[in-house]
Amino acid sequence: MLHSLDDNGLDLLFRAARTHVQWRESSVPDETLRALHDLFKMPPTSANCQPARVVFVKSPEAKARLKPALLPGNLDKTMAAPVTAIIAHDTRFHEWLPKLFPFADARSWFEGNAALIEETAFRNGTLQGAYLMLAARGLGLDCGPMSGFDKAMVDAEFFPDGRFKSNFLCNLGFGDPSGLYPRGPRPEFDEVCRIV
Repeated sequence: MLHSLDDNGLDLLFRAARTHVQWRESSVPDETLRALHDLFKMPPTSANCQPARVVFVKSPEAKARLKPALLPGNLDKTMAAPVTAIIAHDTRFHEWLPKLFPFADARSWFEGNAALIEETAFRNGTLQGAYLMLAARGLGLDCGPMSGFDKAMVDAEFFPDGRFKSNFLCNLGFGDPSGLYPRGPRPEFDEVCRIV
């Protein structure tokens, strides 16, 4: 039997969800961020590899550390956001596979294969970043994902041992709809999809 979200749920996650650039002055409790993790860890990753690593930047001190790495167009909105998630991936995720995928010797699939490690970590960490945004929307948070930052600076500041690599940032909080741009057009099915 098929189960699906009703229109309200689909609107919350997709149709009415927007990329926010202005934020209401309302904090996001740590408990909400923990609930967010409890959701975004559940969808699939290959061999349950779970390579995403997230730093939730909340405090003024942490925001000050992030600020120099932001491109000018992302500075004000990121400083105003209650939380900025740094979505990264673990370049040694395969060390967790005996725990996360105990059904086979999955760790051996990756050992000594740097290209496969990077490809798998980046792909699945990116998936988990998308899951994080859907989970945030499901919990009533608004999102403002972006890639306009200096990755090398973020990695040096937040991941100095080099094990984790940043992928993108996502502001989280309660968006101010007055700052929304008009929604951009989207392609039609036949422009981007085929059924074969």
